Amino acid sequence: MRFPLSLLFLVMVGLVVAFAPLPVQSIAHQERTFRIDARQFAYSPSELKVNAGDTVNIQLVSNDVVHGLYMDGYDISVEADPGQVKTLIFVADKPGSFRFRCNITCGAMHPFMIGKLTVGTNEWLFRSIGVAAVALFSVTVLVKQKT
Repeated sequence: MRFPLSLLFLVMVGLVVAFAPLPVQSIAHQERTFRIDARQFAYSPSELKVNAGDTVNIQLVSNDVVHGLYMDGYDISVEADPGQVKTLIFVADKPGSFRFRCNITCGAMHPFMIGKLTVGTNEWLFRSIGVAAVALFSVTVLVKQKT
């Protein structure tokens, strides 16, 4: 069986969609302030989204017992006593998704007290959509060639 030239072309287009560098958008760095209320056994809000290079200012407020906030990937933390507000400031210079979690044992459900920081856009989502579109187009072309 001969390898069709059109299939080779479509594979190459798929590889370009998957791995070509995306254009970098010039976004001015901002200072982003979040007030996170901590109570057994949740953070509110539990999801934060920032752009790479933003200065993140997290104000942790403990509503019931001593709570902490440890940011995975950045190796920084803060803890607040009940009724206190403690501040954690850092520059979000690492793109990706990072968990933050309570690093002070606060009760039986403590291990489930987690949140998520997303730094930058989810470019893999857009790449996956592009690859799926190329694959769908490829299947259509191959089916038409068979008939």
